[in-house]
Amino acid sequence: MSDRVQSPEQPGSTSQRRPTKQERRAAAEAAAAQASATRVRRQRLAGGIAGVVLVGVAFAALIVLPDVFERRAESNAARAASEQSASPEQPAGTPPAEQPGGTPPPSAPAGDAPNPAAPSGDPEAPPDRPTGDFDPRLAERPAVEKGSGALTKLVVTPLIQGTGPAVQRGQTIAVNYVGVSFETGKEFDASWNRGEPFQTQIGVGAVLPGWDQGLVGIKVGSRVRLDIPTELAYGPDPGNNPAGPLRFVVDVLGIKPETGQ
Repeated sequence: MSDRVQSPEQPGSTSQRRPTKQERRAAAEAAAAQASATRVRRQRLAGGIAGVVLVGVAFAALIVLPDVFERRAESNAARAASEQSASPEQPAGTPPAEQPGGTPPPSAPAGDAPNPAAPSGDPEAPPDRPTGDFDPRLAERPAVEKGSGALTKLVVTPLIQGTGPAVQRGQTIAVNYVGVSFETGKEFDASWNRGEPFQTQIGVGAVLPGWDQGLVGIKVGSRVRLDIPTELAYGPDPGNNPAGPLRFVVDVLGIKPETGQ
């Protein structure tokens, strides 16, 4: 009886019918909404990964960069120290050996040492190097040979004639010089070895008598040869100083202002 009560399914029933237009539209909207949600999730995931990467890079920079800067600063400091230690220190001016009787050799007085660091415009410092109309040969170290014959008196031989003012007794002058033994030509002292001119007073006993007598009247810009006999050099008992007659080639580079008498 129950089989008869149930009616067989008729063609066109709900299980076999095509979806309507509204159902298709609803399905399309649902699919679009799901795709949009998926896309949003992917964008959020990509943004999160990028943020994590940026945070990692920033953290690494905070750790690494200070160390890089510190190493670079240490490297620069080490290089500067190496360059400074590699630069040869300029020795202090060393004049010819001590004159007998306690009289100092060609050297500046203790309280008036040369000041090579003084600017060229300083009126208190004579020029360190030839300038202006000076003969360019004064920039070159002279070759000094031994003398010949017996030297019994001071001989002053001009080698380059300067055009500046003449040196007067009591003035402080700046000079370059080479000193050798007159008899052998062996060098015993030279301002050129120290890389700076030598300053001293002339005519007041601060240097060898041969300098005091031979440089007065010499014009600035001149180069002269002084052949000095023993009695006007270090005398017959020179001690540790060079013995016998001496030969100097002296370049007169400048006069310290207001030192004339």
